[in-house]
Amino acid sequence: MRSNDIMSRDAIRANMQAAIQSNDTEAFYQSFDQMLTCIEESIKADYQGQLAAMQADSDARTLTARGVRQLTTREKDYYHKLADAMRDKDPKQAIANLDVVMPETVVDAVFDELQTAHPLLSRISFTPTGGAIKLLMNTNGYQEAAWGPLCDEIVKELLSGFKEVDTGLLKLSAFLPVCKAMLDLGPERLDSYVRQVLYEALSNGLESGIIMGDGDNKPIGMIRDVSEGVSISGGKYPEKAAIDVTSLDAATVGKLLGLIAVDGNGKPRRVQDVLLIVNPQDYFQKVMPATTIMAPDGTYRSDVMPYPVSIIQSPALPVGKAVFGIGYKYFAAAGTATNGQIEYSDHYRFLEDERVYLIKAYCNGLPMDNNAFLNLNISGLKPTYLKVETVTPPAASTDAELSDLKIGALTLTPVFAGETTTYTASTTNATNTVTATPSDAGATIEITNKDTDGDTTNTVANGSAVTWFDGSNTLTVKVTAADGTTTKSYVVTVTKS
Repeated sequence: MRSNDIMSRDAIRANMQAAIQSNDTEAFYQSFDQMLTCIEESIKADYQGQLAAMQADSDARTLTARGVRQLTTREKDYYHKLADAMRDKDPKQAIANLDVVMPETVVDAVFDELQTAHPLLSRISFTPTGGAIKLLMNTNGYQEAAWGPLCDEIVKELLSGFKEVDTGLLKLSAFLPVCKAMLDLGPERLDSYVRQVLYEALSNGLESGIIMGDGDNKPIGMIRDVSEGVSISGGKYPEKAAIDVTSLDAATVGKLLGLIAVDGNGKPRRVQDVLLIVNPQDYFQKVMPATTIMAPDGTYRSDVMPYPVSIIQSPALPVGKAVFGIGYKYFAAAGTATNGQIEYSDHYRFLEDERVYLIKAYCNGLPMDNNAFLNLNISGLKPTYLKVETVTPPAASTDAELSDLKIGALTLTPVFAGETTTYTASTTNATNTVTATPSDAGATIEITNKDTDGDTTNTVANGSAVTWFDGSNTLTVKVTAADGTTTKSYVVTVTKS
């Protein structure tokens, strides 16, 4: 296959995922072969470009700056010996006698890249491992310690119920057709090739198994029923009954959270690191419209949920399905063969002048309890719409009456009443404090005082002292209602002697 015939990696990955879902082995290997060629051509092109740019400078820092992963001494030793074995006249025997194994750091680098590119893998309990392991799981769920006096005897012993789960790893095989020219590009490029092939082999198998696996020589997926006593047919775990979800409003999400807030034994637990896993097509057609709102400034805010939930797209899920659950409650393990053996074939791709090697990756996984994940049917999920309610503000008050009027300790005649607007009073004081209290707090007060002739007027702040003129004073308290239009004036004739 020539470089200009190579499909994009995204297109190839989509074909591989489709082949996995349809269990089409021939289509999968065809796509995987295309991926290998794509990787090989990419590395060669990158090498040629870097070689031209670094004719006089090939130190490690420059290589690192150009994106080339720097190898440990053990990794370099491994790849040098691997390349020598691949060049040998009898590569099968040479590889069989290879006295070094693939360093764990190579596998760790692949896992780091997987977790970065596949958000789901970074949110579950993902463990790199070299072989079969056993998992101890707590079967008692939530427990409480007992309070008591400081020096009292221990009155309660926590239950120690654990079960041992055998997570023997299942095999993912990956062919490495290595063009002989690749062996001359150095250990860094060979490392890049091996890691990318491992990445593609693991990435296309892991998510499908973790989400949808039926347990029959596959991981047990999140959508599977792992309750105590569940009926397992032919090694396959049944799917959980799907929960119909037509909205992602607070009430619906709250009900879903309530279902996962108890463990498989019915005991309560904290709910955190919640995931909503959906097919990319469903995300754009259903989930995004259901979780997108327009902000007051006219911009849109996406993935808005009534509770902190991480929405993850995965092509492993069929259209119309979704998984809702606690990410860290899924355990997965993956690694390579513990002996680091690479098997050799002298028949496959012989005409292409390539030698073919086989590396084996191992993985398995299972939900830690049956309530950790829910199987959702979102085929009927509807978009969300902001409810806009038009509220007519209450009419402004027209109340322009006073509830009280005091002028120092002066006696008003008649006794003050809100409906009465004319009063008299006498004083020998030079000043008195005027306090007018409106019936409605939104009303405003304006107070003025005129002398007998009316040719002198003083404005008085409410609650402040008024200075009296000798003789007759006309004190006016004007009240303007909250509507700004309605007014009422109270007049007090004060005689100063």
